[in-house]
Amino acid sequence: MGERVVNWHARFTQQARWTEDIRRYLFERIGLTTGQRLLEVGCGTGAVLSSLAGAVCWMHGLDINQDFLHQAQQNTFSTYLVQGDAHHLPYASDSFDIANCHFLLLWVFDPGRVLNEMRRVVRPGGWVLAMAEPDYGGRIDYPEDLTHLGELQETALRRQGAETRLGRRLSALFHTAGLQEVETGVLGGQWRAAPSLEDLAREWEVLEFDLGDRLTAEELARFRNIDAEAWKRGGRALFLPTFYGVGQKVN
Repeated sequence: MGERVVNWHARFTQQARWTEDIRRYLFERIGLTTGQRLLEVGCGTGAVLSSLAGAVCWMHGLDINQDFLHQAQQNTFSTYLVQGDAHHLPYASDSFDIANCHFLLLWVFDPGRVLNEMRRVVRPGGWVLAMAEPDYGGRIDYPEDLTHLGELQETALRRQGAETRLGRRLSALFHTAGLQEVETGVLGGQWRAAPSLEDLAREWEVLEFDLGDRLTAEELARFRNIDAEAWKRGGRALFLPTFYGVGQKVN
């Protein structure tokens, strides 16, 4: 079927749009102010960091993927970028006011260790945030013909190394990391209109990347047609529980 290519910056930007409201809420909750030092662990191509321009003076980003960091360099300004492993953050303890991540913990080998590292590098009184961690075990698809599509994607993500039910573990992970004032919840699901054609194309770009070795082109096209028709009729339901978490380092 040929190699399938994903525009990852466009995808990460789409995901950043999904979480605008929860970012605003979380940053208001912790009192984000100009002059603080913020580290995004797993910053990817800089989609979230670029949305924070002007909000903080000292923005840092770390990612293990050098290609993503090259793109982040073009997409962000006045940001200090480092290639590194989230399990072993190359920063001194108590270096930041905030350490956050975005759709990261489901992809790491040991999410507990990553949260411990994020806690280590924030100062006492600082905050650790996980802005979005999905839980495919609670996914809802309608029409029911699309339920199998969701199941196939979860299987494909597991094969790529994702912990697809990380979201339900988030509260336990934050408490185990020794964080205080922990709050966790699920991002809201409101649908006022069908996704734009661009957003639908982005979704299917990723689905075809995930499932291209599991389904034929004809099978993918059939699912895509069912999806498009359901959105057109106003009968499409798609809900993927996506959890957030925030906690404070006390000492």
